Amino acid sequence: MSENIWGYRPAAGHVTGSNLAGYKVEATDGSIGKVDKHSDEVDASYLVVDTGVWIFGKHVLLPAGTITRVDAAEEKVYLDLTKEQIKDAPEFDKEKHLTDPAHREQTGEYYGRHRRV
Repeated sequence: MSENIWGYRPAAGHVTGSNLAGYKVEATDGSIGKVDKHSDEVDASYLVVDTGVWIFGKHVLLPAGTITRVDAAEEKVYLDLTKEQIKDAPEFDKEKHLTDPAHREQTGEYYGRHRRV
């Protein structure tokens, strides 16, 4: 896949430097939670989403390339993934995602297989 999974899509409408914390996150088949944290780092952009009760209060790591649209007016982020695809993703480890290249690679490969471009 030529498009970088860790970069925002040009058509997604994300403005670098804007704060997405607190935005609702929508999978193709419904809401999955709210953005807890995000990064705009070049080639390493991501969202950490608090899923609340949906997946027993877990957090999930979503590469920025899975975002199809950011709606600032509604404060929502739309993904090209289903709830099931997100639920089946590699487990998020808040310590490893920034320090362990293998964890980042595994997560990127998983989402790269499932997204629609």
